[in-house]
Amino acid sequence: MPRRSILLFAAACVVLAAIIAAAAIAVVGLRGDATSAAPGSEQATGQAAVGGPFQLVDQNGRAVDQTILNGKWSLVFFGFTYCPDYCPTTLATLAAVEQELGDAAKDLQVVFISVDPARDTPQALKDYLSSDGFPEGVIGLTGTPDQVAGAAKAYRAFYEKVGEGEAYTMNHSLTIYLMGPDGRYRSSFAHDLGPERSAQLIKRVMARG
Repeated sequence: MPRRSILLFAAACVVLAAIIAAAAIAVVGLRGDATSAAPGSEQATGQAAVGGPFQLVDQNGRAVDQTILNGKWSLVFFGFTYCPDYCPTTLATLAAVEQELGDAAKDLQVVFISVDPARDTPQALKDYLSSDGFPEGVIGLTGTPDQVAGAAKAYRAFYEKVGEGEAYTMNHSLTIYLMGPDGRYRSSFAHDLGPERSAQLIKRVMARG
């Protein structure tokens, strides 16, 4: 083969190798995306897998399930009545959020799910949620340990008992979940975001429906 033909053939091989390498990188990238987006995940569906069926009891002793969220926007969070700081602070903040929302607050309900069913009876919840400075009409929910665990699992909420005896406490996640009138997850925010910014986020999500 003439020298010129050899050089042209070698150059063609280099170009072909580069094309194959680029294609391989692209395939790896696509496979990486597919692997990270597991079936049913937010990446695959656009809908975060938060919320779902639960069976609990409200502060009036009435058995309820996830349909209690239907028809209204809901702010759902987990806590317990013996909580020394985060829970009362969160409830007071949500009262301020309702003030910031104005008329839009009429379409919103607050749902407080206890992670301490041993102490948080329906009556204990009712007494606690009637405290001054908390939002009016908060729905308090409790249940058996298994029922509470099921609700927490549906919302991917963490909690654990710390200590023994009457002085034990509960560690728990502090996320506030914004659920739509269809009972499905829309957004979430931190307990310490502040009333003004929380209200702005809620209004934006409400506007999208």
